[in-house]
Amino acid sequence: MKTAFIYSNDFARFDYGSSHPLKLVRLKLTYELINACGLLVPSDHRLVEPSPASIEDLLTYHTREYIDMLRNSNSGGHIAGADLFGLGSGDNPVFPGVLDGSLLVAGASLRAAELVDSGEAEVAFNIAGGLHHAMADHASGFCLINDPVIAIKSLVSRGRRVAYIDIDAHHGDGVQSAFYDTDQVLTISLHETGLMLFPGSGFEQEIGVGEGKGYSVNVPLPPDSDDELFTYAFTEIVPPFIKTFKPDIVVSQLGVDSFRNDTLAHLNLTTNGFCNMVSMIKALARKWLALGGGGYDITNVARSWTLAWALMNDVDAPEDIPEDFLRKYPLAGFSGRKLRDEPFVIMGRRKKEMKRDVDKVITYIHKNIKLSNGFKTAS
Repeated sequence: MKTAFIYSNDFARFDYGSSHPLKLVRLKLTYELINACGLLVPSDHRLVEPSPASIEDLLTYHTREYIDMLRNSNSGGHIAGADLFGLGSGDNPVFPGVLDGSLLVAGASLRAAELVDSGEAEVAFNIAGGLHHAMADHASGFCLINDPVIAIKSLVSRGRRVAYIDIDAHHGDGVQSAFYDTDQVLTISLHETGLMLFPGSGFEQEIGVGEGKGYSVNVPLPPDSDDELFTYAFTEIVPPFIKTFKPDIVVSQLGVDSFRNDTLAHLNLTTNGFCNMVSMIKALARKWLALGGGGYDITNVARSWTLAWALMNDVDAPEDIPEDFLRKYPLAGFSGRKLRDEPFVIMGRRKKEMKRDVDKVITYIHKNIKLSNGFKTAS
């Protein structure tokens, strides 16, 4: 098994509510599009059904008080004090199965980690994962549990060095927080600047503390950043850091809320820049655990993660979305038949301003984190 696709139809059984931006139906849509494109069939040995994680698995990162609140909220009813844990109306609603769904997502990421670490798979992809905002003691930013942290901790407990690469539009603050003081995990997050976007963090000056000083790398991007700028920043930072750190396993968060028409960010990525970065991660990672993430236009999610799965398998995805799939999902919102986006590039003064801003960030990182000195920061 060179690659493994971790999936359960039960992912879509849980529902944040009709008015919530995070539509879990996007996971089923992605799986169905991958099937329609001939990249995976239901009987394929690469298709792996996950089992739920245990409570003990969640407790490797989350506090018992928080997990007890999720357990008490599992029926979907309001529990007094839930708001103290970030649960309630708004970003992190309580719904029936709020703990059950969390255990399933965490279990999927743990299964993916096990497959990659054991050598059973070189790449494992859990599209339901990547819930990178959840903190140890509370929910945050649509994320109820932090499956990347739980999976990474399982690998670190086995003595693995892990590099985490996050290309979601939003800063991977929960993952950074969990490993901010350790040199066993290198976290790299490229995202829209926290001056403009939740969670308001992820500035280049956030480089870790104690033994972890120099092991947190943040590349805040200006609003409107396009494929060229996003890929340029990625190329300048990610390959040299990964090659110097020499991780045993790379974990990536492949959120697509950075795309042009996503409603919750202000970036201009397309499938072109996204696939460029996925290809670079694949080239850098001897062992690779890939996770989903943000993405609030469900057609972007399905198209992009289908293309990512094709790249993971070294196969060409079709140019057109299959007609049978479009007929099956006429209300999904696909605006055309093409699987890939047309290139989009910003020109002129605005592009020069953005390039200047990104160059300042890149210069700061290379000046203050000396790769030749084992990631120790400059004095």
